[in-house]
Amino acid sequence: MALSIAATDKNVLARYGDLDQNKRVMCEYIWIDGTGEGIRSKCRTLEKEPESPKDCPEWNYDGSSTYQAEGSNSDMYLRPVAIFRDPFRRDPNKLVLCEVYKYNKKAAETNKRAACKEVMDKAKDSKPWFGIEQEYTLLDHDGHPFGWPKNGFPGPQGPYYCGVGANKVYGRDIIEAHYRACLYAGVKISGCNAEVMPAQWEFQVGPCEGIDMGDHLWVGRYLLHRVAEEFGVIVTLDPKPIEGDWNGAGAHCNYSTLAMRQTGGIKEIEAAIEKLSKHHVRHIKAYDPKEGKDNERRLTGFHETSSIHDFSAGVANRGASIRIPRNVAEDGQGYLEDRRPSSNCDPYAVTEVIVRTTVLNE
Repeated sequence: MALSIAATDKNVLARYGDLDQNKRVMCEYIWIDGTGEGIRSKCRTLEKEPESPKDCPEWNYDGSSTYQAEGSNSDMYLRPVAIFRDPFRRDPNKLVLCEVYKYNKKAAETNKRAACKEVMDKAKDSKPWFGIEQEYTLLDHDGHPFGWPKNGFPGPQGPYYCGVGANKVYGRDIIEAHYRACLYAGVKISGCNAEVMPAQWEFQVGPCEGIDMGDHLWVGRYLLHRVAEEFGVIVTLDPKPIEGDWNGAGAHCNYSTLAMRQTGGIKEIEAAIEKLSKHHVRHIKAYDPKEGKDNERRLTGFHETSSIHDFSAGVANRGASIRIPRNVAEDGQGYLEDRRPSSNCDPYAVTEVIVRTTVLNE
């Protein structure tokens, strides 16, 4: 008699999805772990549907298991800061984004949101808007790019960007499911496309004002990992997952203030670029979790990147640190694109340093 192989089945799980919850609500608390790029979550029950983060109680967890504390003093605290609809459990259940605090009530080292919120509050009159282009790569369980030949490589880059067809793109079902999940949750997703390297994709979030940029991108990332999990596929935000003549992955940050968006705003854009040019090293350190070490593999001056060692700017130049879109130059107003942030950057750190440099003049 053959032994059956243990496995889970989404069709079986679906039988329980329609069960009545007796007016109680499942809330999935989400936070950033000690790596600065990993996402953790756990669920708790609330007696009624929360209308704001204030309706969700503080919680705690074992920081010694998330690279954030020692076992002898391991309690870390979760403070809810934003809530979203849960596309997996559906209404009335919620996703609860949290900041992490230590035993002494100080922000954890990887809680970049706390400092970012202070900066955004100071700069609120400038109405800073952001839009981030999140690139990522799909992997099989063996770490090989999803859809690639197991004993070789696909054809050279060229036909894959915004491609159509089974020989051009891999994993579109995941991308479609993720897009719908973001729309349902309330994440301000604004687009998606296949990228230059096969199995590489991008989704865009924004425009978002101030602290919302980080909140919405982190939840968008959480949804991406969860959706891919259901397909049995791994998502990596590594900025250079495949060495050689393949594009890396970034998180280009589009940025403007109210003054930049108004008539004659190009002067404000040029002034901001001048300020950015004087703090290149500070920005590079803020643009990946390893203070530039991850980005060093990507920002080589090739594959649509600038060199990590030099600052540059130009109109419609995808090989520059800062790109001014051609339509912005023609209109004389709009926004700039900082192409330096890595795909695994913390958007709170990125948006904070941009505002510090260009608005607060720090």
